[in-house]
Amino acid sequence: MVILADLTVTQPTAGGISLLELLVKGGVIIIPIILLSFLTIYIFVQKLLFISKNSKVERDFTNRILRELEKGKIDEALHVCRNNNSMGKIFESGVQFVGKPVREIEAIMETSANVEISKMEKHTAYLGIIAGVAPMLGFIGTIAGVITIFYNISMSDNISIGVISDGLYKKMVSSGTGLLVGVVAYACYHYLQMQIDKFMHKLQEEELHFIKSIQQ
Repeated sequence: MVILADLTVTQPTAGGISLLELLVKGGVIIIPIILLSFLTIYIFVQKLLFISKNSKVERDFTNRILRELEKGKIDEALHVCRNNNSMGKIFESGVQFVGKPVREIEAIMETSANVEISKMEKHTAYLGIIAGVAPMLGFIGTIAGVITIFYNISMSDNISIGVISDGLYKKMVSSGTGLLVGVVAYACYHYLQMQIDKFMHKLQEEELHFIKSIQQ
């Protein structure tokens, strides 16, 4: 009867725990980790929208510019460039120097490309920082919790498994949360870099076609 009574008492406490309650058990260190997660989402969404918008290129973009240049219509070629985003700005700088030596055109287009790429990469480095800092914050929270647990044990002289395991699982929440935020930030950073690399590859193809054509 005593055993049955004990089971009846302990079963309700074995229920699930909400995510919010679990995070609260992680301690104060959870706060900066959560803030980093919001910052990760904000930077990723902002930069993804910016890169998607500025990396779009109209179909037959370079050939349209070249056709206008063949007709001697520099203004029309510049108009085609200005109707595009980053790619258009890069080619606009090249069209303005048509008639100059090819090396000069290549140099100015390369400089313009570097400016546009730097705009795309702006603030993405923060994601790399978050990917490294968030897990470290989580580990700090866990270590601080473990120190507190053993300090309390030394003061109370109570080394029961229940006390130790309960304290540890609460403090491990900070490590798990920090690792999760770090992984997400790492993935977001590299995804944005993949999109930028994709744009750079397309830019190099179009630029090579443009330079070869004006040489002829």
